[in-house]
Amino acid sequence: MDHYIERVVDLTEPETNHIYNLTMEDARQRLLTGQPDAVRGIHGSFAIIAREGKTVRMARSLDRPMRYFLAKRKEGPVLIVAPRIDAIYSWLKSEGLEGQFHPSYTRMVPAHYIVELQLIGCPDPDPVYTRFFTPVSGALSTDLDEIGKTYIRALATEISEWLQRIPASEPIGVCFSGGIDSGSVFLTPYHVMRRLGMNPGRLKAFVLDLGKGPDMRQAREFLDALGLGLFLEPIEATPAELRAEETIRVIEDYKSLDVESATMLLALCRGIRERYSEWKYLLDGDGGDENLKDYPIEENPELTIRSVVNNQMLYQEGWGVGKIKHSLTYSGGLSRSYTRTYATEHHYGFIGFSPYTRPEVIAVAEGIPFIKLTDYSVPRLYELKGEVVSRGIAAVTGMKMPVFAKRRFQHGAIPAEALRDKLPLRESEYRKQFLSLYL
Repeated sequence: MDHYIERVVDLTEPETNHIYNLTMEDARQRLLTGQPDAVRGIHGSFAIIAREGKTVRMARSLDRPMRYFLAKRKEGPVLIVAPRIDAIYSWLKSEGLEGQFHPSYTRMVPAHYIVELQLIGCPDPDPVYTRFFTPVSGALSTDLDEIGKTYIRALATEISEWLQRIPASEPIGVCFSGGIDSGSVFLTPYHVMRRLGMNPGRLKAFVLDLGKGPDMRQAREFLDALGLGLFLEPIEATPAELRAEETIRVIEDYKSLDVESATMLLALCRGIRERYSEWKYLLDGDGGDENLKDYPIEENPELTIRSVVNNQMLYQEGWGVGKIKHSLTYSGGLSRSYTRTYATEHHYGFIGFSPYTRPEVIAVAEGIPFIKLTDYSVPRLYELKGEVVSRGIAAVTGMKMPVFAKRRFQHGAIPAEALRDKLPLRESEYRKQFLSLYL
C-alpha cells in the first residue's frame, strides 16, 4: 500500500483573528480537542484550523468566511483553507492543480460548528459536523422591558470589549442609516465611550447618499432628535459608480439581495476610503434583523410565520447543516451572506465589527419567547424589533431612540426605481457572471 503524505495549506490570514481571551495557540488547542464547550469558550472573531496527524478540525465565528478545498496529488491529499474562493484557485494554479477546481467544489465551514476531516486520500472523506453554540430558545420572560434591557446590555458588553482593544487615537465609523440596527450600534458605543471616559468625538455616522434616497433624511432626523447631528457625515456617490460585476467579484456570491446590499456597501467604503486614507475601524448593525426575525416573510414563498419562530437561528444559519437546502458551497442564512459585509470592508482595508453577530447577543435574542409574544401574528412579529431595541436603548443609555419602519440598505441609499435601473439582473444572470470568473 502506498504511503500517503498529506498536506494542509493554511491561507486563513491568522493575523486577522481578534480573539479576546486566548492566544492563537491556546485557541487551536481548544479546537484540537473537538470538544464543543472548549470551542464555545473562544471569545471574539476567528477562523481557526488545527491539525493532529490525519485529523483536521476547523471552526469560525459568524462574522467571517472560511472555505476549504481538498485536492488530490500522487503523494497524497492536500487541504487548502482560505477566506476566499479565488485564493484557493490561485494556490491551485501555482501548483498546477487548477484542473481539479470548480467554485462549486469549494466548501464553506458553517458558523457555530466544528468541522472535522480525515486526510485519507481517495475517496474524499465526509466531514463530521459538531455544533458548539446551542442557545436556549424561549427562555426569557414576556416582559418587553426586561428583554430589551438584557439584549442591549449584551450588545453594550460586546461593544465595550471591542472598544477597549482599539488604540485610543483611532476614529470609529458607523455604517449608518438611522434604522433600528445602525441606530442602536451608534447610540450604544456613544454611551459606552462616555461611560469609559473615552472621547465620543472619535465617532462618525457615515451615511451613503446616492441622491434622493430616503436614508439621508432619516439619518439626519434620527440624530437631530437626540441632539447628535454633528456626528453625521454624508458620503456622496453617484449611481454610475454602482457596478454589480465588481460586487460579484468581491463577495464571490450571486444572491440578488446580497449583491444589491454589498454594492451599496462598496460605494460607502470606497467613499470613506477616498476621504480618509488611514481609517481602519467600522461598526455596522449586520445581524440585527436576523436576531429579531425581522424580514418580510411574504417575500419568501418558502417561509411561514411558524417556520420562522419555530426553527432555531433560521435567519443566522438557514435551514441548517445536513438539511436538503443547506449549501455545502456557501452555508446558509447570515452564515452565508455575512460575506457581503466582511469581504466588502476587507476589500477596502477596513476592520469591521458587528456586535449583533456575537454569540452572547444572539443567545439573548434566541431566548425571546417569540411564540408567546406573537401568537403567530406576522404584524406583531414585525413590531417586536422596534419595541425590544428602543426599550433596551432607553434602559441602558437613557436615550429615547427614534424608530422608523424597516427598509433595506439598498432601498435607502437610492430610490427603488433608480436601483432597478442600475441593478436589474436576476439571480441567474448574477450566477453566470460569477462562474465566468473561472472560465
